[in-house]
Amino acid sequence: MGNLTFYIVDVFAEEKFTGNQLAIVKDADGLSNIKMQQIAREINFSETTFILSNEKRNGGYDVRIFTPKEEVPFAGHPALGTAYVIQHEIIKKPVETIILNFKIGQIPVNLNDIRGVLWMKQKSATLGMVFDAGIISDVLNIDASDIDHIYPVREVSTGLPFIIVPIKTLEALKKSRIDREKYFELIRNSHAKALLVFCPETIQAENDINVRVFAQYYGITEDPATGSGNGCLAGYLVKYNYFKSRKIDIRVEQGFEIGRPSLIYLRGEEKVGEIEVLVGGKVQIVASGEFVDI
Repeated sequence: MGNLTFYIVDVFAEEKFTGNQLAIVKDADGLSNIKMQQIAREINFSETTFILSNEKRNGGYDVRIFTPKEEVPFAGHPALGTAYVIQHEIIKKPVETIILNFKIGQIPVNLNDIRGVLWMKQKSATLGMVFDAGIISDVLNIDASDIDHIYPVREVSTGLPFIIVPIKTLEALKKSRIDREKYFELIRNSHAKALLVFCPETIQAENDINVRVFAQYYGITEDPATGSGNGCLAGYLVKYNYFKSRKIDIRVEQGFEIGRPSLIYLRGEEKVGEIEVLVGGKVQIVASGEFVDI
């Protein structure tokens, strides 16, 4: 089908070459599932996004997301990065909102924040199964006492489910290491395949939460910045009144352990029995190019 244009962007990056890198491919409608999967595997970022057409369909832009191992129905930093590329490289003019059509449904991204933060409204948070803290501590190679037993270890989803693990201290968070055998045993019967581990102690004083995400099922040993996972975290924090409020507006740091410091903005609020979640971050294009003779 000839040459295809792609862009490399940093998402949740306060400065260049931090945050979570993403490849975004334009005009990908002619690619087969196999070819999209091959490209995502070759690029080997946590996700690669494919914009199927430069034209709107059903009120938004059709987008598909592949990890190095498989397609996923939704992911956070691909939503923000893709909306940014659509604005700057396809529409090429300021717009307030871009609608992205994912497999889970439509996700709106607001691009009108004066600080340069893009905001996506995720699906209302839903809560799933609760996990035994002792089993989770074995998976993470930490002591059971390191887990904050005031709050449950629980599966939460805003489109892509995560197991949310509350940890007491930054020291315990830093020493967390996945036991592969126990991890794959854990997720065998769980909808969620990734663990988001968090604590209220932070490396940078201006932030509110420190996060690490482990997603080896998707081919990601540790993710530097995770919009979908942090959306789940926002729902969890609201549900369990973590900040003594049913409404949050906080800053999350992630990626420090792997040398890609990232900043994610979270807003959440309980409204009429639902938990509304907004996830924000900055985006910048760092490279572009062409795939030849795809």
